[in-house]
Amino acid sequence: MVGARSGVYIHDMNIPSSDAAQAADSYQRIAAAIGYLREHRQQQPELAELAAQIGLSESHVQRLFSRWAGISPKRFLQFLTVEHAKRGMAQTGGLLDLALSSGLSGPGRLHDLFVNMEAMTPGEFKRLAEGLTIRYGFADTPFGTALLAFSSRGVCHLSFVEPGQHEVATAALFEQWPRADWTLDAAASRDLAERIFLRRSAAADKGLSLWVSGSNFQIQVWRALIKVPFGGLLSYGQLAGLLGRPRAARSVGSAVAHNPVAFLIPCHRILRESGDFGVYHWGTDRKMAVCAWEAAQLEGDSPTP
Repeated sequence: MVGARSGVYIHDMNIPSSDAAQAADSYQRIAAAIGYLREHRQQQPELAELAAQIGLSESHVQRLFSRWAGISPKRFLQFLTVEHAKRGMAQTGGLLDLALSSGLSGPGRLHDLFVNMEAMTPGEFKRLAEGLTIRYGFADTPFGTALLAFSSRGVCHLSFVEPGQHEVATAALFEQWPRADWTLDAAASRDLAERIFLRRSAAADKGLSLWVSGSNFQIQVWRALIKVPFGGLLSYGQLAGLLGRPRAARSVGSAVAHNPVAFLIPCHRILRESGDFGVYHWGTDRKMAVCAWEAAQLEGDSPTP
Protein backbone atom coordinates (compact mmCIF):
# COMPACT_ATOMS: atom_id res chain seq x y z
CA MET A 1 0.00 0.00 0.00
CA VAL A 2 3.02 2.29 -0.05
CA GLY A 3 2.34 5.27 -2.25
CA ALA A 4 -1.45 4.85 -2.19
CA ARG A 5 -2.95 8.34 -2.03
CA SER A 6 -6.29 10.09 -1.84
CA GLY A 7 -7.20 13.73 -1.59
CA VAL A 8 -9.98 16.04 -0.45
CA TYR A 9 -10.52 19.74 0.08
CA ILE A 10 -11.02 21.31 3.50
CA HIS A 11 -12.96 24.53 3.95
CA ASP A 12 -11.09 27.83 4.28
CA MET A 13 -11.99 29.49 7.62
CA ASN A 14 -9.97 32.72 7.20
CA ILE A 15 -9.50 33.46 10.92
CA PRO A 16 -6.66 35.87 11.77
CA SER A 17 -3.66 33.86 12.97
CA SER A 18 -3.11 36.29 15.87
CA ASP A 19 -6.29 34.92 17.44
CA ALA A 20 -4.88 31.41 18.04
CA ALA A 21 -4.11 31.77 21.75
CA GLN A 22 -7.26 33.76 22.40
CA ALA A 23 -9.38 31.13 20.64
CA ALA A 24 -7.75 28.36 22.68
CA ASP A 25 -8.48 30.22 25.91
CA SER A 26 -12.07 30.89 24.84
CA TYR A 27 -12.54 27.20 24.07
CA GLN A 28 -12.11 26.21 27.72
CA ARG A 29 -15.12 28.37 28.61
CA ILE A 30 -17.05 27.13 25.58
CA ALA A 31 -16.38 23.50 26.50
CA ALA A 32 -17.60 24.12 30.06
CA ALA A 33 -20.76 25.71 28.66
CA ILE A 34 -21.38 22.81 26.30
CA GLY A 35 -20.84 20.29 29.08
CA TYR A 36 -23.34 22.08 31.30
CA LEU A 37 -25.91 22.38 28.53
CA ARG A 38 -25.51 18.72 27.57
CA GLU A 39 -26.05 17.67 31.18
CA HIS A 40 -29.08 19.96 31.62
CA ARG A 41 -30.54 19.87 28.12
CA GLN A 42 -33.96 18.77 29.42
CA GLN A 43 -34.23 21.96 31.49
CA GLN A 44 -33.17 24.25 28.59
CA PRO A 45 -31.09 26.68 30.71
CA GLU A 46 -31.41 30.38 29.99
CA LEU A 47 -28.41 32.55 29.17
CA ALA A 48 -28.31 33.97 32.70
CA GLU A 49 -28.05 30.49 34.22
CA LEU A 50 -25.36 29.47 31.75
CA ALA A 51 -23.38 32.64 32.46
CA ALA A 52 -23.52 32.02 36.20
CA GLN A 53 -22.39 28.42 35.73
CA ILE A 54 -19.21 29.35 33.84
CA GLY A 55 -18.51 32.38 36.01
CA LEU A 56 -19.11 35.18 33.50
CA SER A 57 -21.64 37.94 32.98
CA GLU A 58 -24.33 37.51 30.32
CA SER A 59 -22.73 40.18 28.15
CA HIS A 60 -19.33 38.46 28.48
CA VAL A 61 -20.84 35.12 27.41
CA GLN A 62 -22.40 36.87 24.43
CA ARG A 63 -19.04 38.35 23.42
CA LEU A 64 -17.23 35.06 24.05
CA PHE A 65 -19.44 33.06 21.70
CA SER A 66 -19.45 35.81 19.11
CA ARG A 67 -15.65 36.04 19.14
CA TRP A 68 -15.07 32.28 19.12
CA ALA A 69 -17.82 31.11 16.78
CA GLY A 70 -18.85 34.32 15.02
CA ILE A 71 -22.49 33.93 16.08
CA SER A 72 -24.66 34.42 19.16
CA PRO A 73 -24.90 31.80 21.95
CA LYS A 74 -28.55 31.15 21.05
CA ARG A 75 -27.71 30.43 17.41
CA PHE A 76 -24.65 28.38 18.37
CA LEU A 77 -26.71 26.16 20.66
CA GLN A 78 -29.13 25.40 17.84
CA PHE A 79 -26.26 23.59 16.10
CA LEU A 80 -26.03 21.22 19.08
CA THR A 81 -29.58 19.89 18.81
CA VAL A 82 -30.62 16.44 17.59
CA GLU A 83 -32.89 18.08 15.03
CA HIS A 84 -29.97 19.96 13.45
CA ALA A 85 -27.85 16.80 13.46
CA LYS A 86 -30.52 14.79 11.67
CA ARG A 87 -30.96 17.47 9.03
CA GLY A 88 -27.20 17.63 8.58
CA MET A 89 -26.87 13.86 8.15
CA ALA A 90 -29.64 13.79 5.55
CA GLN A 91 -28.16 16.71 3.60
CA THR A 92 -24.57 15.43 3.69
CA GLY A 93 -25.64 11.92 2.74
CA GLY A 94 -27.49 13.31 -0.27
CA LEU A 95 -24.48 15.38 -1.36
CA LEU A 96 -22.13 12.41 -1.15
CA ASP A 97 -24.56 10.10 -2.92
CA LEU A 98 -24.84 12.63 -5.75
CA ALA A 99 -21.06 13.02 -5.95
CA LEU A 100 -20.51 9.27 -6.11
CA SER A 101 -23.21 8.76 -8.75
CA SER A 102 -21.63 11.55 -10.80
CA GLY A 103 -18.15 10.03 -10.53
CA LEU A 104 -16.79 12.84 -8.38
CA SER A 105 -14.57 12.35 -5.32
CA GLY A 106 -16.85 14.45 -3.13
CA PRO A 107 -18.20 17.97 -2.71
CA GLY A 108 -15.57 20.68 -2.44
CA ARG A 109 -14.83 24.35 -3.03
CA LEU A 110 -12.22 25.87 -5.27
CA HIS A 111 -10.64 27.83 -2.40
CA ASP A 112 -10.44 24.85 -0.01
CA LEU A 113 -7.18 23.32 1.18
CA PHE A 114 -6.33 20.08 -0.60
CA VAL A 115 -5.40 17.23 1.73
CA ASN A 116 -3.41 14.37 0.25
CA MET A 117 -3.21 11.09 2.17
CA GLU A 118 -0.41 8.53 1.84
CA ALA A 119 -1.24 5.26 3.57
CA MET A 120 0.63 2.08 4.39
CA THR A 121 0.43 -0.94 6.65
CA PRO A 122 1.78 -0.69 10.23
CA GLY A 123 4.76 -2.88 9.28
CA GLU A 124 5.66 -0.72 6.32
CA PHE A 125 5.25 2.42 8.39
CA LYS A 126 7.47 1.09 11.19
CA ARG A 127 10.26 0.14 8.76
CA LEU A 128 10.12 3.46 6.94
CA ALA A 129 9.99 5.41 10.21
CA GLU A 130 13.19 3.81 11.50
CA GLY A 131 15.78 6.57 11.62
CA LEU A 132 13.37 9.06 10.08
CA THR A 133 13.27 12.52 11.67
CA ILE A 134 9.80 13.28 12.97
CA ARG A 135 9.22 16.77 14.32
CA TYR A 136 6.61 17.42 16.95
CA GLY A 137 5.24 20.12 19.21
CA PHE A 138 2.22 21.61 20.96
CA ALA A 139 0.10 24.46 19.62
CA ASP A 140 -3.01 26.44 20.49
CA THR A 141 -6.13 25.74 18.43
CA PRO A 142 -9.77 26.85 18.61
CA PHE A 143 -10.39 23.57 20.49
CA GLY A 144 -7.62 23.67 23.07
CA THR A 145 -4.03 22.49 22.93
CA ALA A 146 -3.03 20.09 20.14
CA LEU A 147 -0.02 17.79 19.82
CA LEU A 148 1.21 17.53 16.24
CA ALA A 149 3.83 15.27 14.65
CA PHE A 150 5.05 15.51 11.07
CA SER A 151 7.92 14.50 8.81
CA SER A 152 9.00 15.25 5.26
CA ARG A 153 6.35 12.70 4.23
CA GLY A 154 3.48 14.57 5.89
CA VAL A 155 1.44 14.91 9.10
CA CYS A 156 1.35 11.60 10.96
CA HIS A 157 -0.31 12.61 14.22
CA LEU A 158 -2.69 15.24 15.59
CA SER A 159 -4.42 14.91 18.93
CA PHE A 160 -6.01 17.22 21.48
CA VAL A 161 -4.37 17.35 24.90
CA GLU A 162 -5.96 18.23 28.21
CA PRO A 163 -4.20 20.60 30.64
CA GLY A 164 -1.45 18.84 32.58
CA GLN A 165 -1.30 15.90 30.15
CA HIS A 166 1.51 17.09 27.89
CA GLU A 167 4.12 14.60 29.11
CA VAL A 168 1.69 11.68 28.96
CA ALA A 169 0.66 12.59 25.41
CA THR A 170 4.28 12.94 24.29
CA ALA A 171 5.27 9.59 25.80
CA ALA A 172 2.38 7.86 24.04
CA LEU A 173 3.41 9.46 20.76
CA PHE A 174 7.02 8.29 21.08
CA GLU A 175 5.88 4.72 21.80
CA GLN A 176 4.22 4.51 18.40
CA TRP A 177 7.56 4.77 16.54
CA PRO A 178 10.34 4.15 19.08
CA ARG A 179 13.07 3.99 16.40
CA ALA A 180 12.28 7.35 14.83
CA ASP A 181 14.43 10.40 15.55
CA TRP A 182 12.18 12.82 17.40
CA THR A 183 12.88 16.55 17.22
CA LEU A 184 10.94 19.15 19.19
CA ASP A 185 10.01 21.99 16.84
CA ALA A 186 7.63 24.37 18.59
CA ALA A 187 7.71 27.06 15.89
CA ALA A 188 6.95 24.70 13.02
CA SER A 189 4.19 23.06 15.08
CA ARG A 190 2.54 26.42 15.68
CA ASP A 191 2.82 27.29 12.00
CA LEU A 192 1.26 23.96 11.03
CA ALA A 193 -1.60 24.40 13.51
CA GLU A 194 -2.33 27.87 12.11
CA ARG A 195 -2.36 26.44 8.63
CA ILE A 196 -4.78 23.67 9.66
CA PHE A 197 -7.14 25.56 11.94
CA LEU A 198 -6.74 29.24 11.07
CA ARG A 199 -6.34 28.70 7.34
CA ARG A 200 -4.29 31.30 5.55
CA SER A 201 -5.13 31.79 1.88
CA ALA A 202 -1.43 31.94 0.92
CA ALA A 203 -0.84 28.44 2.32
CA ALA A 204 -4.11 27.01 1.05
CA ASP A 205 -2.80 26.71 -2.49
CA LYS A 206 0.05 24.43 -1.39
CA GLY A 207 -2.12 21.66 0.02
CA LEU A 208 -1.32 19.43 2.96
CA SER A 209 -0.11 15.81 3.13
CA LEU A 210 -0.94 13.11 5.66
CA TRP A 211 1.25 10.07 6.28
CA VAL A 212 -0.65 7.40 8.21
CA SER A 213 -0.68 3.68 8.86
CA GLY A 214 -3.52 1.27 9.55
CA SER A 215 -5.21 -1.92 8.47
CA ASN A 216 -6.68 -2.08 4.98
CA PHE A 217 -10.16 -1.53 6.39
CA GLN A 218 -9.09 1.38 8.60
CA ILE A 219 -7.45 3.09 5.64
CA GLN A 220 -10.63 2.58 3.62
CA VAL A 221 -12.70 4.23 6.35
CA TRP A 222 -10.27 7.15 6.76
CA ARG A 223 -10.30 7.77 3.01
CA ALA A 224 -14.09 7.96 3.17
CA LEU A 225 -13.93 10.30 6.15
CA ILE A 226 -11.83 12.92 4.38
CA LYS A 227 -14.51 13.10 1.70
CA VAL A 228 -17.10 14.28 4.24
CA PRO A 229 -17.30 18.03 3.57
CA PHE A 230 -16.50 20.73 6.11
CA GLY A 231 -19.51 21.17 8.38
CA GLY A 232 -21.08 17.95 7.08
CA LEU A 233 -22.49 15.20 9.29
CA LEU A 234 -23.02 11.48 8.69
CA SER A 235 -24.14 8.53 10.78
CA TYR A 236 -21.99 5.43 11.19
CA GLY A 237 -24.55 3.56 9.10
CA GLN A 238 -24.38 6.12 6.29
CA LEU A 239 -20.59 5.95 6.27
CA ALA A 240 -20.74 2.14 6.13
CA GLY A 241 -23.18 2.40 3.22
CA LEU A 242 -20.86 4.72 1.31
CA LEU A 243 -18.15 2.10 1.72
CA GLY A 244 -20.43 -0.54 0.26
CA ARG A 245 -20.55 -2.29 3.67
CA PRO A 246 -24.02 -1.35 5.01
CA ARG A 247 -23.89 -4.00 7.75
CA ALA A 248 -20.44 -3.01 9.00
CA ALA A 249 -21.43 0.05 11.03
CA ARG A 250 -19.83 -1.38 14.19
CA SER A 251 -16.52 -2.08 12.41
CA VAL A 252 -16.67 1.37 10.83
CA GLY A 253 -17.10 2.85 14.30
CA SER A 254 -13.98 1.05 15.51
CA ALA A 255 -11.95 2.34 12.57
CA VAL A 256 -13.25 5.87 13.16
CA ALA A 257 -12.17 5.66 16.81
CA HIS A 258 -8.59 4.76 15.79
CA ASN A 259 -8.12 7.85 13.62
CA PRO A 260 -4.53 9.10 14.18
CA VAL A 261 -5.00 12.62 12.78
CA ALA A 262 -7.81 14.57 14.43
CA PHE A 263 -9.73 17.21 12.47
CA LEU A 264 -7.94 16.60 9.14
CA ILE A 265 -9.40 13.09 9.11
CA PRO A 266 -12.73 14.38 10.41
CA CYS A 267 -14.05 11.59 12.61
CA HIS A 268 -15.92 14.27 14.60
CA ARG A 269 -18.44 14.49 11.73
CA ILE A 270 -19.75 10.96 12.34
CA LEU A 271 -22.72 10.73 14.72
CA ARG A 272 -25.13 8.10 15.97
CA GLU A 273 -28.21 7.31 13.88
CA SER A 274 -30.36 9.05 16.50
CA GLY A 275 -28.55 12.34 15.98
CA ASP A 276 -26.75 12.02 19.30
CA PHE A 277 -23.10 13.10 19.11
CA GLY A 278 -21.94 9.93 20.85
CA VAL A 279 -18.41 9.41 22.11
CA TYR A 280 -15.20 11.00 20.86
CA HIS A 281 -11.63 10.00 21.61
CA TRP A 282 -10.87 13.56 22.71
CA GLY A 283 -14.13 14.18 24.59
CA THR A 284 -17.78 14.48 23.59
CA ASP A 285 -17.92 18.15 24.58
CA ARG A 286 -15.02 18.85 22.21
CA LYS A 287 -16.73 16.91 19.43
CA MET A 288 -19.88 19.01 19.86
CA ALA A 289 -17.79 22.18 19.92
CA VAL A 290 -15.99 21.29 16.68
CA CYS A 291 -19.20 20.36 14.84
CA ALA A 292 -21.07 23.48 16.01
CA TRP A 293 -18.05 25.69 15.24
CA GLU A 294 -17.84 24.31 11.70
CA ALA A 295 -21.55 24.92 11.19
CA ALA A 296 -21.09 28.48 12.44
CA GLN A 297 -18.20 29.06 9.98
CA LEU A 298 -20.36 27.84 7.11
CA GLU A 299 -23.18 30.12 8.19
CA GLY A 300 -20.73 33.02 8.24
CA ASP A 301 -19.79 32.16 4.63
CA SER A 302 -23.40 32.17 3.44
CA PRO A 303 -24.41 35.29 1.53
CA THR A 304 -26.88 37.58 3.23
CA PRO A 305 -30.31 37.29 1.60
